Amino acid sequence: MTRQALVVRGGWDGHMPVETTNLFIPFLQENGFAVRVEESPAVYTDEAFMDTVDLVLQINTMSTIEPDEFAGLQRAVLNGTGMAGWHGGIADSYRNNADYLHMIGGQFAHHAGKDPAERTGEQSDNYIPYTVNITEYGKAHPITAGIEDFDLETEQYWVLSDEYNDVLATTTQSVRPWDAWNRPVTAPAIWTRQWGQGRVFVSAPGHRLEIVESQPVRTIIERGLLWAAR
Repeated sequence: MTRQALVVRGGWDGHMPVETTNLFIPFLQENGFAVRVEESPAVYTDEAFMDTVDLVLQINTMSTIEPDEFAGLQRAVLNGTGMAGWHGGIADSYRNNADYLHMIGGQFAHHAGKDPAERTGEQSDNYIPYTVNITEYGKAHPITAGIEDFDLETEQYWVLSDEYNDVLATTTQSVRPWDAWNRPVTAPAIWTRQWGQGRVFVSAPGHRLEIVESQPVRTIIERGLLWAAR
């Protein structure tokens, strides 16, 4: 039986919303999804269509969402539509809507940068080496089972979150002389959340195409999409 996936993409071009989502559309099709692509959250107001959607893959950094658009998305998730995404495309969307942030369960707050003396004004100023640590819960979860701790060199998200998340992996911000904080801070890196009848999946790693293409990030996202779908 064919299921319906909806890809909603846009926002800041630096996160490569088209290129990164295009990477996963064939995967969804190979796994039995019909895929519709939209460039704004306006589609969320189409109640009849949203009733058919089994998975929303959203990569729409920052931007805004209108009250009726969010109401349509929230209604779909509460009724069982899965919601999934990565990085700022899901965890830094719609800062104007607190209820959206509540549903997703984590909000980007900061990404640590290099030593100020090494910065050049490019995105790479915020690319630092760090480790993603799989939690004990994550070791048994179908999204991350069999995956060991892994290293990345990219943006390391400091995420504001709450205890309702089921955290599959974490990352710890180190203490460096030029930062404001004075002790290490651990934040979720990969998490899920049950919202009504719907499942939410978020991967904080995913800044650009080369990150979502890399292993094991790609495998985690692919598993997360299937896990979240109705």
